[in-house]
Amino acid sequence: MKVAVAFDHRGVHLREEILDTLREDGHEIVDLGTDTDAVRIDYPDKAAELGAAIKDGHAERGVLVCGSGVGAAVAACKIAGIRAAICHDVYSAHQGVEHDDMNVLCLGSEVVGPSLAADLVRTFLAARFDGGERYVARLEKIRRMEEGMRNG
Repeated sequence: MKVAVAFDHRGVHLREEILDTLREDGHEIVDLGTDTDAVRIDYPDKAAELGAAIKDGHAERGVLVCGSGVGAAVAACKIAGIRAAICHDVYSAHQGVEHDDMNVLCLGSEVVGPSLAADLVRTFLAARFDGGERYVARLEKIRRMEEGMRNG
């Protein structure tokens, strides 16, 4: 799978573990940076880059990391078509995809360690959308909400 990854200056502390996990599992990486904590990088900028990569078809899913994961999720969800969530447990990481068609996993480098981050990324990427009628109907409601925000 083609996976976009992006880190702000605090999220970069999980960078190597996440990239190693993706490589080990044979995913194609779209690396949107950053690779250092020496320069402040704002998570909304990384969310915008990652969201654009998914919307433009350069990646199928994304992993976005900031210090807590909260800011990353808030920012990414402002992009129409992006369904992002902060997940610090494996249940949320797979169910978010299975029921909500989540396409961006948000993590907090100050909340999860490298081993759990690897498990979360693997779980997120292995999950598939269920496609059940009730889940599709819910996604349609979200699409209408996004459309309403563009028009009002």
